[in-house]
Amino acid sequence: MNKISQDDKVQKDSGTLSSIQGITISIVVPVYNGGEAFRQCLMSLVALQPPPLEIIVVADGESDGSWQVAEQFGAQVIRLPTTSGGPAQPRNIGALQARGEYLFFVDADVCVHPDTLRQVAETFHCNPDLTALIGSYDDTPAEKNFLSQYKNLFHHYVHQHAQKEASTFWGACGAIRRDIFLEIGGFDEKYRRPSIEDIELGYRVKKAGHQIQLCKDIHVKHLKRWGVRSMLKADFFYRAIPWTELILRDRRFTNDLNIRHSERLCVVLTYGLVGALLGAIWWISLLPVAGLIMVSLVIINAPLYRFFQKKRGLRFALQSVPWHWLYYLYSGLAFAIGLARHAFCGDNRKESTKPALESDSFDAIKKSGGQ
Repeated sequence: MNKISQDDKVQKDSGTLSSIQGITISIVVPVYNGGEAFRQCLMSLVALQPPPLEIIVVADGESDGSWQVAEQFGAQVIRLPTTSGGPAQPRNIGALQARGEYLFFVDADVCVHPDTLRQVAETFHCNPDLTALIGSYDDTPAEKNFLSQYKNLFHHYVHQHAQKEASTFWGACGAIRRDIFLEIGGFDEKYRRPSIEDIELGYRVKKAGHQIQLCKDIHVKHLKRWGVRSMLKADFFYRAIPWTELILRDRRFTNDLNIRHSERLCVVLTYGLVGALLGAIWWISLLPVAGLIMVSLVIINAPLYRFFQKKRGLRFALQSVPWHWLYYLYSGLAFAIGLARHAFCGDNRKESTKPALESDSFDAIKKSGGQ
């Protein structure tokens, strides 16, 4: 099951190239049928200056030859016989095999910038007590359709206006000390889809007393193309509902990122708007109330809409408003569903601690019959 390239082309001959400011970094990339986006990801990784100690690609039961592409780029490849369904297990396996002092997790559908690794290393070098850091998507998404532009620009804006002292981790562009990662048990493999396994990890890192820093100048480019169905499915089922359950489990209503006080207020206002519009069918006097709520939503979110206008023009900003308000609607619905499930069905993840990751975890998978 474990196929590791012996070429190790990315390591270079000189040890100094693999160590930046005395720090060694292993890049871990989980992939499942990565396609052209994965090839572009690898191209960006091998262009890093200086290069990492190693690039570890964990092919998660893929069937499109992604592992062969990774080997062509000189990465160390670990092949899993069947897909785990999500990135948690592949990331953990890559971390167990890594040799670097720090792990840098990168998704298979993002491209790093040539100086990204240097920024990561310099941040840890200047902050020796720092355990983990995260970056953000840049403001130039690769896909040109509206929803891809909107979703990625929204993500960029949220991270750029979040607190520097982060409350969560981010698996698409996140680095962490390997010893701490293994000690707290790595990613929770109960998440069988790309979900909030990174957020949950961040909660445990913070609970253990460690620091996570949001580095707003560390950017990666997202290559994913979003459509209506894929965006709503991911946002609602794989993010909002499980995040709600995680918040209720750990009772962590942090005033940051997508759960700031202003965001919660906007959810309430959006449902008030729907109620006022429906009520206006029978009581026309509710129309001014609906208008007042709409004005309030625009005022609260004016900085975001100005950002959209600056980046993509007035038409784009206006087009984003109904999608943004829809986001509040399904976020509120997801919270209600998560709250109901928590109240009536209990919580199957009551403990926010996990046993340490050990090499036995990897050996057990090797015995399952893979290469």
